[in-house]
Amino acid sequence: MDARELRKVEEDLITRTILRKSLDDWINLANTDVTVVGAGPSGLTAARYLGKGGLKVVVLERRLSFGGGIGGGGMLFHKIVVQSPAEEVLRDFGCRLEEVGEGFFVVDAAEMMAKLATGAIDAGAKVILGVTVDDLVYRSPPLEIKGVVVQWTSVVMAGLHVDPLALRSKAVIDCTGHDAEVLSVASRKIPELQLGILGEKAMWASMGEECIVEKTGEVCPGLFVAGMAVAALHGTPRMGPIFGGMLLSGRKVANLILGKLKGSI
Repeated sequence: MDARELRKVEEDLITRTILRKSLDDWINLANTDVTVVGAGPSGLTAARYLGKGGLKVVVLERRLSFGGGIGGGGMLFHKIVVQSPAEEVLRDFGCRLEEVGEGFFVVDAAEMMAKLATGAIDAGAKVILGVTVDDLVYRSPPLEIKGVVVQWTSVVMAGLHVDPLALRSKAVIDCTGHDAEVLSVASRKIPELQLGILGEKAMWASMGEECIVEKTGEVCPGLFVAGMAVAALHGTPRMGPIFGGMLLSGRKVANLILGKLKGSI
């Protein structure tokens, strides 16, 4: 194809198209079934299973990329380790796995990041990058989380005073990792929740993996926790560069929410 064959497009048309289509999405996302905060392994996994279950899902990620800690692997080495039965989740996403021991698998980090994101999007979830959850929407009594309050990450980084916008949802999942950002906001701004965020303990890989899955669940009506935010909340050990528990945590929280919401939708 000769470059001269490219259709000429006026700059104002580009701008109008971006704004119109983006605002269409935001208007649609003002009220969803589930808001997943954090586009890491647990968040993208949860989004896929929730989407496949027929729920309307948005994933909000404060960075301009998805994958969370996957890309960093272990000390920037580009392989990810998972163990049984977590490989079932990666196979659901179409990842190619190499079994390196009985029930012990390795996958390429870039492939895992790309396929988790594609899998979530193909299941119907909308992933929005560059957005920080600044606050929560709640009602009391009885106390219930009703959504999130969001701001552009760039505005937060600039330290500007710009009022945020609220997005309503039936369930919010904190999948923000080590910092448990949503739970931290809830603990600070809704003291009646009495959330004691203990912070993760030192490394104990097998125990950390078990605890992440076991303690994934609902923190209060409408607010759920999955992935490393679970360790931050409950003070369980970190597991380092093994991701099986994160994937299973994402699948578990999706199943919990599907069980709770499907009867009311």
